[in-house]
Amino acid sequence: MKRDTRLIHSGRPKGADGYVNAPVGRASTVLAPSTDELYGPTPPRRHYGRGGVSPNGELRRALCELYEADHCALASSGLAAVVLAIRTAIDGPGEVLITDSVYGPVRRFCDEELPRLGVTPRYYDPRIGAGIKQLTSDQTRMILLESPGSLTFEVQDIAAIAEAAQAVGAKTVIDDTWSAGVLMNPLDHGIDYAAQALTKYVGGHSDFLAGAVTARSEAAEALRSRESLYGQHVSPDDAFLALRGFRTLSLRLERSGANSVILAERLAELPAVAHVLHPAHEKFPDNALYKKYFSGPAGCFSIVLDGVSPRDGETMAERLTLFGMGFSWGGFESLVLPCDRQIRRTAVPWKEDGALLRFAIGLEDVDDLWADLEQAFA
Repeated sequence: MKRDTRLIHSGRPKGADGYVNAPVGRASTVLAPSTDELYGPTPPRRHYGRGGVSPNGELRRALCELYEADHCALASSGLAAVVLAIRTAIDGPGEVLITDSVYGPVRRFCDEELPRLGVTPRYYDPRIGAGIKQLTSDQTRMILLESPGSLTFEVQDIAAIAEAAQAVGAKTVIDDTWSAGVLMNPLDHGIDYAAQALTKYVGGHSDFLAGAVTARSEAAEALRSRESLYGQHVSPDDAFLALRGFRTLSLRLERSGANSVILAERLAELPAVAHVLHPAHEKFPDNALYKKYFSGPAGCFSIVLDGVSPRDGETMAERLTLFGMGFSWGGFESLVLPCDRQIRRTAVPWKEDGALLRFAIGLEDVDDLWADLEQAFA
């Protein structure tokens, strides 16, 4: 079956009851009729709710089918999912290579927590591509990618970086939230662990937090073990909401992505806009890599205002009426986020002379969104 059909039919409940959606089961303790069954393998029954009852299993199966993965671990947030993938990938003291465009809270985890484990974080230029070979050694335990990069949307040469990691026996982890597993499958390009925030595009309605990690083969077995060890859990109600959003994921991505390209092209024509940081924009430096790895655009991108101070950029964002101001994205509503207070770079200094604004384009009419942008610029 093609991808859009699988999004509809994967992870559906099986049985004679005929339910279209998986019923929500809420349980901590689930009684067993015998000690042999209580202590037996998890299939066909589970006897403690932490591992998830319905619809958690259906959500795992749906995401496994999307990524063609052997295991899907669920986590309480996107951040928790990336952290779980990192801890699974690292097998001992050494160093890890982290894209300089990584999501801020992940950067904080790497800076504060990894040294306690005897692991040294090193940041690299997200556009380094195959050149990352010069940074790897027998001490490299993991390479962390995020493509496009958080806030600034650099597209990475994923296959080249994965190949360099494999050459020294290092694992790779990617934050795949922008693609949601629909616009790209990182596992097909040699990545070991693909994490994403289900909070964003999969959920689609800005009303729950959850994350997921998918993997294949031996990496999947390690992920299954580490997930159990850490006691990760997603509530059945949130799993239900994730599955419900999963069914319309492709349609919503298509609408928000198409609208984002239209707005990016219009914004690029404004004198006040110095740069449009959208992978699908023809003048974006990484557009060729975008076309290599992604089947289409997502709805999140940034702009740099020409010579406008960060504070004036914030004032402009505050003038918008249809764009709410918030940290998330991927929902049905459009958002704007002034980003200058968040920029943290060590490998490649951020040199833009102008305020950085990130837009998450929702499902509104694109002309209404443009009219809101025009009045704010005016």
